[in-house]
Amino acid sequence: MPVQSGPVGPFPAGAHPEEYDKLRRRVLWTMPSGLYVVGSTDGGERRNGMTLNWVTQLGFDPKLLGIGIEREAFTHELVTAGGVFSLNLLDREDRAIVRKFTKPVEVDLGAKTLNGFPFHDGATGAPILDQAVAYLECEVRQTVETGSHTLFIGEIVDCRFQKDEDTPVLRMEDTRMNYGG
Repeated sequence: MPVQSGPVGPFPAGAHPEEYDKLRRRVLWTMPSGLYVVGSTDGGERRNGMTLNWVTQLGFDPKLLGIGIEREAFTHELVTAGGVFSLNLLDREDRAIVRKFTKPVEVDLGAKTLNGFPFHDGATGAPILDQAVAYLECEVRQTVETGSHTLFIGEIVDCRFQKDEDTPVLRMEDTRMNYGG
């Protein structure tokens, strides 16, 4: 797929594309969203954890979760190959963790760590951070190509709280990070 350079329309009549694109990004960045670490595996020994904020519940029966992953990301490769992913909900106080998962991680299978953070394999084999407040594990049921990303639709097959249920979880606005737009 060719790389797009410059703003992508449509644009309102009379709008300057560059200025409108900046406005559109600022508006999109104000939308509230969580900030998570998605765990992935190819079903073998390869594992990764990646910071992610494009997540939504998509269905009640069955319980479906959708995550958007850039097609060039290593996590995309692993979720495609393994057909599973975990979503780690983090304690608001652990906000520094997400910066450690913005690039492919260093995995130590012997020590069971991702970038030095302890993890365990969930029921699906996807890695779950031991210090996550809670997690959801999903098996991919459908994929939808969405421009530069793929929407992976997963059925929730396991979930747990690992900390008190009332622990405040991390949101994008708790950090100085932004993604999207």
